[in-house]
Amino acid sequence: MLKRPNIIFIVADDLGYADLGCYGGRNARFGAVSPHIDALAAGGLKLTQGYSNSPVCSPTRFALMTARYQYRLRGAAEEPIRTATRGNPDLGLPPSHPTLPSLLREAGYRTALMGKWHLGYPPHFSPLQSGYEEFFGPMSGGVDYFSHCGANGQHDLWFGEAERAQPGYLTDLISDYAVDYIDRMAAGAQQDTPFFLSVHYTAPHWPWETRDDEALSRELVENKQAIYHLHGGNIESYQRMIHHMDEGIGRLVERLQAHGLADDTLIVFTSDNGGERFSDNWPLVGGKMDLTEGGIRVPWVAHWPRVIAPAGESRQTCMTMDWSATMLDIGGAQPAAGYPWDGQSLLPLLQDPAWHQDQPLFWRMNHRGQRAMRDGDWKYLRVDGVDYLFNLHADERERANLASVLPERLQAMVAAWEAWNASMPPIPGDATVSLCYTDADMPQR
Repeated sequence: MLKRPNIIFIVADDLGYADLGCYGGRNARFGAVSPHIDALAAGGLKLTQGYSNSPVCSPTRFALMTARYQYRLRGAAEEPIRTATRGNPDLGLPPSHPTLPSLLREAGYRTALMGKWHLGYPPHFSPLQSGYEEFFGPMSGGVDYFSHCGANGQHDLWFGEAERAQPGYLTDLISDYAVDYIDRMAAGAQQDTPFFLSVHYTAPHWPWETRDDEALSRELVENKQAIYHLHGGNIESYQRMIHHMDEGIGRLVERLQAHGLADDTLIVFTSDNGGERFSDNWPLVGGKMDLTEGGIRVPWVAHWPRVIAPAGESRQTCMTMDWSATMLDIGGAQPAAGYPWDGQSLLPLLQDPAWHQDQPLFWRMNHRGQRAMRDGDWKYLRVDGVDYLFNLHADERERANLASVLPERLQAMVAAWEAWNASMPPIPGDATVSLCYTDADMPQR
């Protein structure tokens, strides 16, 4: 029987599929962008066909927290939850719903979230009401890295359920609090009280600010641009932002090693959705808000020296909720009555990188009436009422539409998607789509 590991779930924000060196990303002018994440991949398992549950942030986080399709909850119909909904009692993760941290906590884990929440605002919602014992970070979808103000210009940095200002570059602050948590939990972990630590960075989400750009932050405030940095940014700044996050991840690994916990800690790294303006998604097309591959296929790296052999690579398809189910399985948690998991445990894959088990994956988006299904090498996609069929093994770039060539396969996948969709609550008529995001490279009529 496996010893239950500590679990660290690291989630980047708007990271592109090929932004990391281990996924083919190019070096920056200053050198390697992600050496510490690359080292985790080299010492563990990298998945090349892994997905987020949504191409936009808060819906994915509903799936992450519940191990279920996000469409089951009203708040996840927002694409995404907006700062303007602060105080809305309906748009958030209900405290009554069992979650990844609450179920692990019941199983004996200590729990904390350092970083982005984006699942509703106090007093109705908060990390502390959904299973986390500790929380530091912003409640909203994005904040300035220095002023820590959100899209409406309102300050948004929390310690538990108390809002409080603290100076510093947000990526570094998240790393600082995560490192401190490991230090405080180390003694218990050494005595068989494992911890579950969510480290949800806002990097590399806009505004495009590096550790050296505090003056830029003041300029955005003075010009009343909040975090909508539409006139700025560049690839160099974007890569620096990823590198700052990577440095923090290196610090987490170093503390695990210092406490003798590295071998018995599962570290999982991913992104909440595909990349945005300066991201590298090669060879995929599309990005955030798109159900093309660039919007939903994301890095998935797992590192657990006690179990996962180094240098592993897998084409196993999976979604965010599968990894949540995996962590719950590893932690000895059980589904709560009435809340079965849609996610499937990938523990057999961690033990054997050759393990493979196909399962159909489904998505839908209110934005542009999008729908998608992945089944083996095949993908069905609808955008603006037009149906597409792609063989992703032959055409990852989704350029060769086979819908008219293989109509029977298309219709079978349409029928499967319709049957799945009928099992989900319908999209509410008052659900909103953010206008802050633009389409990167969607199929057109």
